[in-house]
Amino acid sequence: MTKLRHHQLGLSDEDVLQMFKTMVLARMIDERMWLLNRAGKIPFVISCQGQEAAQVGAAMALNKDKDYVLPYYRDMGVVLHFGMTTQELMLSGFAKAEDPNSGGRQMPGHFGKSKNRIVTGSSPVTTQVPHAVGFGLAAKMKKEDWVAFTTFGEGSSNQGDFHEGINFASVHDLPCIFMCENNKYAISVPLEKQLNCENVSDRAVGYGIHGETVDGNDPLAVYEAISKARKRAIEGGGPSLIETVSYRLTPHSSDDDDSVYRAKEEVEAAKKIDSIITFGSYLKEVGLLSDKTEEELRTNLRKEIDEATDYAEKAGYAEPESALKYVYGEE
Repeated sequence: MTKLRHHQLGLSDEDVLQMFKTMVLARMIDERMWLLNRAGKIPFVISCQGQEAAQVGAAMALNKDKDYVLPYYRDMGVVLHFGMTTQELMLSGFAKAEDPNSGGRQMPGHFGKSKNRIVTGSSPVTTQVPHAVGFGLAAKMKKEDWVAFTTFGEGSSNQGDFHEGINFASVHDLPCIFMCENNKYAISVPLEKQLNCENVSDRAVGYGIHGETVDGNDPLAVYEAISKARKRAIEGGGPSLIETVSYRLTPHSSDDDDSVYRAKEEVEAAKKIDSIITFGSYLKEVGLLSDKTEEELRTNLRKEIDEATDYAEKAGYAEPESALKYVYGEE
């Protein structure tokens, strides 16, 4: 009997159902945040929609008890798998004092939760790449078996931080995984105006490291690529540059009008190969999911999101004087 594809990768039926659940949860939280933004209740949204498969597939290939993740602002799927809760993400959206990322000081997407090994990012794009390299250097110096995993968009692969970080990691054979979530647009700039090579992963050759491009709408393909990258890194094989190709289904952010730079037909075509649909179809084909169980899953997640929304909306804002906390030295 032929093994099912996820079994060939060492994933159980429960694993892939959890993978799908986290993908759907990320999507539904994101959709709720857009509604809250349009209702004037939260100030800003920067979406994960269209990239959940890459995020969750990659996160599940890591060891969340050992590895450190340095996510970029769209990585809701990554941080959910690493232990951030729906309630915590909503607290961040509402900018409340209990927000674990920044205590309500930063806009959403600046993920950080030290006990879950989620390393806080900065507002300038790509700064998380050299930060991840520092974590990789620490792992090597301490002779410990964990990796630093960081993500960024394809536009970030044109930044100096990307090149300097990857060069240092490659020279020193650091256990780092660099994952480019290529969603085809750097705000309003399409891919063909960003690169003069076919793939972002082609740049790996210049640094003498492993480079690979995979289907970002296929969480199993991403899981396999990141699993192999982690194994290489732990065994001393150095860093990898993994590019996942998908499509950003929403505007760049809630402050962006994407209709001025891309056709509606293009977005609609991308929705037909959305990973939530295609991975759900795979699970139905192998008998792990049905229309009924999917609806039950969504009903339960909707209840979780409703409760988290209510809690976050009623939660208190930070005291004004807390704005100076962690900024200036304190006696």
